[in-house]
Amino acid sequence: MRYSLLDLAPVPEGADTSRALRNMEDLAVHAEGWGYHRYWLAEHHNMPGIASAATAVLIGHVAAKTKQMRVGAGGIMLPNHAPLAVAEAFGTLATLHEGRIDLGLGRAPGGDQAVMQALGVHPSRAERFEAEIEQLRALLGPAREGMRVRAHPGEGTEVPLWVLGSSLHGAATAAQLGLPYAFASHFAPAALERAFALYRQNFQPSEQLSKPHAMLAVNVFGADTDAEGVRLRTSMQQAFYRLRTGQPGKMPAPVDDITSVIPREVLPAIDGALSVSATGSPETVRQQLEALVAEHQPDEVILTGQIHDHAARLKSFEIAAEAMSRIGAPVAA
Repeated sequence: MRYSLLDLAPVPEGADTSRALRNMEDLAVHAEGWGYHRYWLAEHHNMPGIASAATAVLIGHVAAKTKQMRVGAGGIMLPNHAPLAVAEAFGTLATLHEGRIDLGLGRAPGGDQAVMQALGVHPSRAERFEAEIEQLRALLGPAREGMRVRAHPGEGTEVPLWVLGSSLHGAATAAQLGLPYAFASHFAPAALERAFALYRQNFQPSEQLSKPHAMLAVNVFGADTDAEGVRLRTSMQQAFYRLRTGQPGKMPAPVDDITSVIPREVLPAIDGALSVSATGSPETVRQQLEALVAEHQPDEVILTGQIHDHAARLKSFEIAAEAMSRIGAPVAA
């Protein structure tokens, strides 16, 4: 089964953005060597712990530092951008790195109301999500008669589009437009089963895709022992808790006792949101990944994991790659 990697270029406590971006570059080079099929970066704004706001810029940097691995957006928040600007940016990337660029699209703002205001985005833009995907697909497609506005670069590159989502809306959109679908199960798993079922049952073939292609997102915290994996996971638990309580910051260092920093009564909700995870020793990670693949039958898995220490993060993704390489599912188209 193909396995890919989602990176938010996390900024750990005690480090700065420069260090985070050097870590991103290092992780990408290692990921290609470990057999990761795609390396995606995600658009987030006004978050001191995430350095991937200028997503297209970082995609170009990672693509230049790697050779064969696909690189792309997981994703670009389309309501924040004019489709023409996205087509030109990703058309340029696809021209520079032919056959390696992906464009995943989301309809969330990638930030709060203040961010939307700063970007000059009206909430109603999200209502035009499907129409703007079609506009973007036309701009990246072959030249057509009568088009008054064309993307140069972009036209004819046919950059593969993906729909991202954490609800049934994204699943319905991907099915209607005949596009591959990536579900944000790594932080919002509640609608996972329904979304995959809706997408597969309603899929309409398109020029890009003849049959459904569903991607499952999984957090991974791999280490030498189960106990160390659990400890590494506390950084993401803390970050998620802080975000949910309006206190976003840099990636926290791990702690020995998570209840010392997160109230016991809140912890079940945090753990529920992060339940699609594989945590522990290499054998435990393999077993948990196998169970998730068996349960949800994805066509592809994308792995992520916010870990404070860069060396530990590298090791976790190496453990995950080894585990995924041993899962004997057929390769998806």
